Amino acid sequence: MVRHFLTLRDYSSEEIRQLLEDAKVLKRKVKAKERFRPLEGYSLGMLFEKRSTRTRISNEAGFAFLGGHAVFLSSADIQLGVNESLLDTSRVLGRFHDLILARVYDNATVQTLAKESGKPVINALCNLYHPLQALADVVTIEENLGSIAGKTIAWIGDGNNVIHSLMIIAVKLGANVRIATPKGFETNKEITEYCQAIAGNNGTEIFLTTNPTEAVSGAHLIVTDTWISMGDEAQKEARLKAFEGYQVTRKLCEAAHPDWKFLHCLPRHKEEVDDDVFYCDRSLVWGEAENRMCTAMAVHCFLLGKTVLQ
Repeated sequence: MVRHFLTLRDYSSEEIRQLLEDAKVLKRKVKAKERFRPLEGYSLGMLFEKRSTRTRISNEAGFAFLGGHAVFLSSADIQLGVNESLLDTSRVLGRFHDLILARVYDNATVQTLAKESGKPVINALCNLYHPLQALADVVTIEENLGSIAGKTIAWIGDGNNVIHSLMIIAVKLGANVRIATPKGFETNKEITEYCQAIAGNNGTEIFLTTNPTEAVSGAHLIVTDTWISMGDEAQKEARLKAFEGYQVTRKLCEAAHPDWKFLHCLPRHKEEVDDDVFYCDRSLVWGEAENRMCTAMAVHCFLLGKTVLQ
């Protein structure tokens, strides 16, 4: 059976831990310029309906380090479902590539690619999930604060794809999540209930509020993201008004754990977090961005059945 990486819901806590530990080993190999080419002769097809800096570079450079070759296809190169049906495109890509990565608007698109291509598919972002980002976040957390188990993560902002994946991985690994969103911008109800059930079994908590200070209380990690995702530009003014009071500032962070750290998956806008927090020594955003590559590489190897040697 072909294994995909569409959502962390499909992965056990043990499999997630393997990916994280493999990523840490791969990061050391990259730093040491160690020759490690288990994917020589393999091809990665990358479909991007939505533009990206970190997702493209991390996957393209990481796959090359592993010895493979990546082919980038933007919306200008291939219009899914316009010049050719998604079903037909999926089947063609499966004939050319060993692995397919897709950064798209709709979760249904990655589901179709996975069903019809016959090859492993990586969800590099859709409207519901961003699992690659969640892996990078946890590696960053563990590099700076030790095991994520028992830690408390505070999310301040939009109930979007990033927090969906982050709370899935957090509850599977034994962390608490406290989420503050304005009314009307809550996390997906079904995904939240799924996470609450796991948290209940693990003795951890998913806490929901509209009050950022309440969410930050005692948190080891404070996390935010853009308030205006690609595709939401027409709602910009309404969203900026709805998110008033949700900017991450030093004053807000006073309620957090004394050793709090800050994460943001980038790109960042000043309304989300001020310079005093974003550029301070508690901000882990640059290491977080760097860790996108080693975690992507771990997924590449896992899906293609390649062991990451110590």
